Amino acid sequence: MKAKLNLSINFVFMDIYNENGRFISILSDYDFKATFGNEADTTFLKKALQALIDSPVPIKLVEFVKNEISAITIDSRSGIYDIACIDKNDNHFIVEMQLSEYPEFIQRMKFYALHRFNTLVKKGEYKFENLPKIYCIGILAKSIFTQIADYHNIAVLRNAQNETIDDQMTFVTVELDKFKKKENEVITDLDKLIYTMQNLHTVTETSQFPTFWNEEWLKKAISEVDTRNMTSEQKLAYEMAISANALAVKNESKKIKDALNNKTIETIKNALEVGLSIEQSAKVAGVTVDFVTSVQQQLAGK
Repeated sequence: MKAKLNLSINFVFMDIYNENGRFISILSDYDFKATFGNEADTTFLKKALQALIDSPVPIKLVEFVKNEISAITIDSRSGIYDIACIDKNDNHFIVEMQLSEYPEFIQRMKFYALHRFNTLVKKGEYKFENLPKIYCIGILAKSIFTQIADYHNIAVLRNAQNETIDDQMTFVTVELDKFKKKENEVITDLDKLIYTMQNLHTVTETSQFPTFWNEEWLKKAISEVDTRNMTSEQKLAYEMAISANALAVKNESKKIKDALNNKTIETIKNALEVGLSIEQSAKVAGVTVDFVTSVQQQLAGK
């Protein structure tokens, strides 16, 4: 008999890959590379970075640099972080998109920033003066700061009186699921960016566009992920991305299901050993009485 386990596996990329949609979600691997990672035209990236770091100064030039660390996480894209670039003023930017839940993501961001910091120090022959700024930006589908209401946070090193000690490294986070603004409430470039990331893939026709999607930087990004503009090679790349993510979902679901089954059986075993009834054990483990009975029979058989 099978246990009626309540397996609720929420993978954001199951929702963002819609092979029947006209526009591909910027949260998807394909669209993120086509927009943020577009080396041929950085119009969107420059404006997005300016909005994310909340700077009044336009970013004039962006040069991509090689991601220097190999991928070590399940859902990382090209290297351990997604985008690495430098602007005209030698400011360094690291951008990472995180789709699944990752409560410790801020620790990962510190690892990224400190790795880049160490790289800069080594290149400067271990001198610490005049180091360029490092902006480590995390865009998260799921919240990591449960005690903070704001969806956009910028953090530097401060003392107990909230006075800045050092801003050479700046950590920027955007928690998309905290953003609840409607189209008529969107005013800033940051809000326009987040609204687009949340809603672009739900739109089927240009007649549904909010007025701010006609701004040049957003128009360029949207055109990159309009399936009607895709070449046959681009369509193939997108379909391969869908296939790869579907396989990732299947494999991850199996791993979680196997882990939950093993944990459930162990819970039932412990409950029975301390003298709980079959009904009580079923309630503790969150399974059916029939499943507890089958586990009990298996244990007796051993």
